[in-house]
Amino acid sequence: MVLFVYNTLVGVGLLAGSVVHFGTLPEVALTGIAVLGASFLLAWGAETAEKDVPRAFAIAVLAVLAVAPEYAVDALYAWNAGAGGATTEACNALSPAAIEAGETALAGACHDANLAVANMTGANRILIGIGWAGIAVFTVWRAFETKDPAVQDREGWLGDSVQLDTDIATEITFLFAATAWAFLVPLGGGIDILDTVVLVGIYVAYIALILKSDIEQGEEHVGVPRYLQQWPLPWRPLSVIVLFVYSGVVIFTAVEPFAHGLEQIGIDNGIPQFFMIQWVAPLASESPELIVVAVLVNKARSTAGFNALISSKLNQWTLLIGTLSVVFSISYGAYGVLPFDAKQAAEIWITAAQSYFALAILSNFEISIREALVLFGLFISQVILEFVLIREWLALPIDSYELLLAYTAVYLVAGTALLVKRRQSVQLLFGLTADAVRDATDRETVHEEFAD
Repeated sequence: MVLFVYNTLVGVGLLAGSVVHFGTLPEVALTGIAVLGASFLLAWGAETAEKDVPRAFAIAVLAVLAVAPEYAVDALYAWNAGAGGATTEACNALSPAAIEAGETALAGACHDANLAVANMTGANRILIGIGWAGIAVFTVWRAFETKDPAVQDREGWLGDSVQLDTDIATEITFLFAATAWAFLVPLGGGIDILDTVVLVGIYVAYIALILKSDIEQGEEHVGVPRYLQQWPLPWRPLSVIVLFVYSGVVIFTAVEPFAHGLEQIGIDNGIPQFFMIQWVAPLASESPELIVVAVLVNKARSTAGFNALISSKLNQWTLLIGTLSVVFSISYGAYGVLPFDAKQAAEIWITAAQSYFALAILSNFEISIREALVLFGLFISQVILEFVLIREWLALPIDSYELLLAYTAVYLVAGTALLVKRRQSVQLLFGLTADAVRDATDRETVHEEFAD
């Protein structure tokens, strides 16, 4: 533990200005080490907390802290948009070229509004395309040593899969609800108060439900969490609070220079700023979450790991989108709608469609290597093709907007086909969530055979 505390102190000292600025590359390396150390502390805090609170709630708190830097980046762009007066009417009066170039202060504010959406959608697609897919492959690979009982040996090409606990049905169902609403967000011309009420309401309902869950006592922990769980009250929960607060502060502060450093490296090498903000900055801000999940998988706790990934997606797909309008309105000085252009509307649609497809994969409570590779392949191919279009390396018959709509259609068709094929699993999924609601309200459950 001393090593990881030291690593985080390196980042804190660097950011506090107590050391000399060594340049972009050393700063990226040092803050990256700080994020790594803080991620381990965050994982230990979440595992320790499982002794006193429901595991789903501990993981939900972990997920919010791990992606706090992403909230900060998006909030910054939304704030700048509101401060610059980027209303829907004002931005619609400007040409796309003027907004892209930031020709005036208002155009720059409208550009920031688009960046807020681009960064948010990029982060969400990375979480699934790299996070969900990568962790599934990593879990199967590590099972050769960890003997993770969740990894199932399936027949067929790349058929081995990760079997998820049915307790995760609640998270999947709430994420389905948030995804369904996300398809409607672009129809309003921006992110407004209705989006805030619905999406934040979904997350509040989810937290209220999991707080009613039972505290699981059967799973054995090892290392630091096991040691801390032996502490008596009130020191045990205090240790969890210290780990959460300390690691959260370090991650929140260290990821910004880490992400900006990576952005600068990309820009110095000729990569467009918009592309960097949509993909590289979110990749940096999502790194704590992916590290935490890798730590859990390394302990053969793949179900907890996927629970954390799904919880992160849920809070980003609800709280992150829902609070952007609030930040914008505060900065604007009155109620306002965070505007975005047609390209960002397509970005939201493809992000919702990717979520829909990924949830269809998990609807039978497992994900195979083959399915993980399809998730990653669709994600990375779209990013590469968009980069090719931006750099004009090839003359493709479609533009960036049409490319996004084409991938949206692919995700929707594939997801719908899976849901139809797995309709019995989907029925069970929603049934288990209904049981969780009945249990939380002291009503009789229906699917008792899956309660454990």
